[in-house]
Amino acid sequence: MNQDELLEKIKRLTIWKQGNVRAPHKPLLILYALGQLQTSQTQLLPYSQVKTDLTNLLREFGPQRKSYHPEQPFVRLSNDGIWDITLPFEKNQFTSSLLLKHDIKGGFKKDIINLFNSNHYLIQQVSDFLLHEHFAESLHEDILQAVGLTSLYVKRKQRDPRLRERILQAYEYSCAICGFNVRHGHRLVGVEAAHIKWHQAGGPDIEENGLALCTMHHKLFDQGVFTFSDQKEILVSTLAHGTHGFHDWLLRYHGKK
Repeated sequence: MNQDELLEKIKRLTIWKQGNVRAPHKPLLILYALGQLQTSQTQLLPYSQVKTDLTNLLREFGPQRKSYHPEQPFVRLSNDGIWDITLPFEKNQFTSSLLLKHDIKGGFKKDIINLFNSNHYLIQQVSDFLLHEHFAESLHEDILQAVGLTSLYVKRKQRDPRLRERILQAYEYSCAICGFNVRHGHRLVGVEAAHIKWHQAGGPDIEENGLALCTMHHKLFDQGVFTFSDQKEILVSTLAHGTHGFHDWLLRYHGKK
């Protein structure tokens, strides 16, 4: 396998989808494995380790679920042609407990390991694609730190600067939630043009799909801490809680237009 073939396989990952929801399991597992490869040169990852770490990543960066299943991407990523697992049984007959019992390990195929070792920029390319394809931009740095890829520089995807200006202008250059508006000289600081429906989920680059949000509320919005009803009311997640600042900066806006 060469570099172009690997990048094509990454682009063609089989991702579970339902409506506007896409499972981030495989992208997070690949990013996690890249972090392990870069920081400790670990090539084969025991499922017992991945189970804990990937579950934490899914809780932090994936949709809220009653339960999480890291065993699914750990096994099913092998169907995408970039991952090997040490399975002593049929791949369609597995459970998390069975993977633990047999101390199953998984990792990138040997020829892919060789590609990463011979071209360190390739890790950057794969990571950039996965981040921009599957996660909101406000989460990129957090994900890189969580998986151990802290030395990578994340390329920002080019957006139409005129759209950003139109969205900020529509909200009078202030956060739509808290009204934050600070300038340093003539430069607006800490207020961003955010997508309502993520660009990665097919959200269009139009003003109606945009909001002006301060950096804090942008991050909270992309993490699902609050959303909007069909009546354009702010709805704080029932899972959200906190002490200092939780009421003043979030809960007091619940139910407001």
